[in-house]
Amino acid sequence: MFDFDKVVDRRGSSCFKYDARREVFGREDILPMWVADMDFQSPPCVIDAARRLCDLGVFGYTYRSKESKELFIQWVLERYGWKISIEQLSSSPGIVAALPVSVLAFTSPGDKILIQTPVYPPFHSIVKDCGRELVCSPLKIEDGGYIVDWKDFEGNLAGGVKMVIMSNSHNPIGKAWSYDELKRIGELCCKYGAIIFSDDIHSDLALYGNRHTIMAGISHEISMNTITAMAPSKTFNIAGMLNSVIISQSEELLKKFNKQLNMLHLGLGNIFGHVTMEAAYRDGGPWLAELLPYLERNIDFAYDFLKTEVPGVTFIKPQSSFLLWLDFRGTGLPHKEVADRLLNVAKLGLNDGLTFGPDGEGFFRMNIGTPLSVVREGLERIARAF
Repeated sequence: MFDFDKVVDRRGSSCFKYDARREVFGREDILPMWVADMDFQSPPCVIDAARRLCDLGVFGYTYRSKESKELFIQWVLERYGWKISIEQLSSSPGIVAALPVSVLAFTSPGDKILIQTPVYPPFHSIVKDCGRELVCSPLKIEDGGYIVDWKDFEGNLAGGVKMVIMSNSHNPIGKAWSYDELKRIGELCCKYGAIIFSDDIHSDLALYGNRHTIMAGISHEISMNTITAMAPSKTFNIAGMLNSVIISQSEELLKKFNKQLNMLHLGLGNIFGHVTMEAAYRDGGPWLAELLPYLERNIDFAYDFLKTEVPGVTFIKPQSSFLLWLDFRGTGLPHKEVADRLLNVAKLGLNDGLTFGPDGEGFFRMNIGTPLSVVREGLERIARAF
């Protein structure tokens, strides 16, 4: 019904992924498969909503409608069994913007904030830019997957961590955290008094039968200690609309968040973000139902191709999202040389694993949220270079 094989030429649309290639990589003749937005056209319901607004031709101040909030509430109830209310909702112009708001609202200068590496680069920079102390608890690879180093994690919490920033599911490794893992993390945070910020931006993109678990939905105690951030941006490919939903069932936490949000005057939002979010949560379900198996096929193709054609490069299949955490360590080449070959031989733009933390050495992140023909071209470039 929906054509995910269609190649959309995004050049010249002020698209960061394509139009900023020279600025980011130093050259324009590369195939960009890095920044985490997809190359698929958004659902027709989203495009139609934006078109109706364009036809109206007036783009004034805006707000999030009651219907939009109710649609979101129904979405998370049906998909995750999480029951929330309108009074527990706030907003932010993107989840990245909600991070510094939360850091400023819930911690003080010099406080320790923990992240689990390798993880999304803004987690690192925002903590430091806000004058807080960054504490990294590296995940371990064991039995073909990433797990928490529980001794290290709890030891850091006991050392005075005031906030834990969770990536759920985990970017870049695509780990869909299990109920038991989240329960243990949540209970430890409550025990040691560390507030949880849970970035659930990839929640709707669970793959291969995996199920997304909402941290705050596990228990009342954990919910009272958690800020959850969700958005339609990754799900429906509308990241440029800069619109996210912030949820807390703790009146105290939400009040502190809103105070900081309003002080920074970040609460109004984008009119296109509001109308497209409403359309997506009302009518975008069928599109998403077809997207997910397409992403699985792209992942399976990539896995089989590398296993056959480039055995020195592999990855653990993601349980969620459209991102591959490619492991080049089997090539025997140092990280710097891998990066040089990818850029100057393969002419392929990937995210450097070191930006996700020192444990990203030897890794590069690849975005397969694109037509299969583009995935094939990217993989063939890797094969030629290695």
